[in-house]
Amino acid sequence: MQVLDKPDIEDGVIVAAVGDGFGVEAAEVAFLPLGADFDTAVYRVAAAGGASYFLKLRRGNFDETAVAIPRFLQTQGIAAVMAPIPTRGGQLWTEVGGFKLILYPYVEGRSGRNAELSDRQWRELGAALKAVHASRLPPDLARRTPRETYSPRWRGIVKAALARGGEGGYDDPAAARLAALLKAERGKIAQIVERAERLAVPLRRHPRPFVLCHTDIHTFNVILGADDSLFIVDWDNPLLAPKEHDLMFMDDGSDEGMWSNPREDLFYQGYGPTEVDPVALAYYQVERVVVDIAVTCEMVFAGAEAGDPRVSDREQGVQYVVGRFASETGHAVEGG
Repeated sequence: MQVLDKPDIEDGVIVAAVGDGFGVEAAEVAFLPLGADFDTAVYRVAAAGGASYFLKLRRGNFDETAVAIPRFLQTQGIAAVMAPIPTRGGQLWTEVGGFKLILYPYVEGRSGRNAELSDRQWRELGAALKAVHASRLPPDLARRTPRETYSPRWRGIVKAALARGGEGGYDDPAAARLAALLKAERGKIAQIVERAERLAVPLRRHPRPFVLCHTDIHTFNVILGADDSLFIVDWDNPLLAPKEHDLMFMDDGSDEGMWSNPREDLFYQGYGPTEVDPVALAYYQVERVVVDIAVTCEMVFAGAEAGDPRVSDREQGVQYVVGRFASETGHAVEGG
């Protein structure tokens, strides 16, 4: 899924902010229709000296652990972690026009979505993720890092959307299409939500060990450089949680893995021997579907009601859920 609508901020304002904040003289900024977070937009920055940078603009809620954690991990020698570039004042972001601006090196290459990982890269990904899971955050950063609670928040949003999904009456085409999907697939979606709730019970009652998790380690968030390098990007939602929150993306028995050709054998050669908890794995696989539906419901219905001009983003979000629902909800329900 791609964020298609360019945010309402002038390129010249961005150029000035990059120069003032990071000391980078930008010759040009170009909006990139990438990512699946509708509160985030990304740009390529061409510097006057010929260097290129990757710039992320984030609006709305911003948790500074999203930049502090990858910076810490990189200082610990985990080279595969993509960390932000500090500002001239040593901060990891600057602000302008209601956006947080975060600057990264630009990597010439392709995402894991558009290129197959080599055998070596699968092992490297496994080793890097193991290093992340084995890391120990400094006490202050650990206290600020969110912890898994198996919250019913996303399940509640889906339940509420199902309850009003048959109301219809939306002039916005994306909202009308999403409402129709919720109405048509109400039974299956309700089963998915119920299964996620059922799986959360033993995890709350018998807590599993927590490690630092990326939480979104899918194909779009692994970049393969032209020099065969590998980088883990987009640390927007770090969490202290069972390791299965990350490992579920590598499960070749699940559509939620989101890798077109996962090589579990090679990944675990790099990661090392480990026991995977089937209950935690199943929970995260099903909860992932719930979250995708919930996030899209929030964005599409709220955006339509508020007259948000990001029409293409709403349509793209609904299309993503339609496709994901068709390929994945059957798996999630059958596993119940």
